[in-house]
Amino acid sequence: MTAAELLSSAAFLESKYAQAFPSFGSERMGAPVMAFCRIDDKAIRLREPVTNPDALIIQDPTLLHQVEVFDGLSRNGYVLLNSGRSFEQLGLGEFAGKFPAGHCLSVAATEAAMRHVGRPLPNAALLGGFAALTGLLKIDSVLAAIAEKFPAKIAEANAAAAREAFDSLSRGRVEEIVNA
Repeated sequence: MTAAELLSSAAFLESKYAQAFPSFGSERMGAPVMAFCRIDDKAIRLREPVTNPDALIIQDPTLLHQVEVFDGLSRNGYVLLNSGRSFEQLGLGEFAGKFPAGHCLSVAATEAAMRHVGRPLPNAALLGGFAALTGLLKIDSVLAAIAEKFPAKIAEANAAAAREAFDSLSRGRVEEIVNA
């Protein structure tokens, strides 16, 4: 939920409309939770669950084989996966091949969080990666949203993790274009 809230805050900072909300379902405590964020250039009047997302951020890769995480995703959509392993290494190469090049990427967000935050809290790193992957938001807006949400020292550590993920994916995309 924190990641969705930060994403919507970053969108507001860019004068976009946004809404963030969780979906808990009737599962037991500790079960997987989904959170959604809508972003648009015009007012958002819809208040229904997101059934056809344009992008997915998968924080926990263990869910890949437990939940239908990709249901409804647009064929031009984006997938950002919290993992140090590629989609091919995870056995998802064929799936990723159905999307435009560069739309399905992984980033070691938990590892970045451990380096900078000292705890396995990948939210900020994933949002930095999302900014690089989609270009929907500027990294400066993501960093500003982090600074607004957390006390200075915590914000600084999370911002460093977000910047690392952003830079990592940005470099990877440049290498992908150069090698094409």
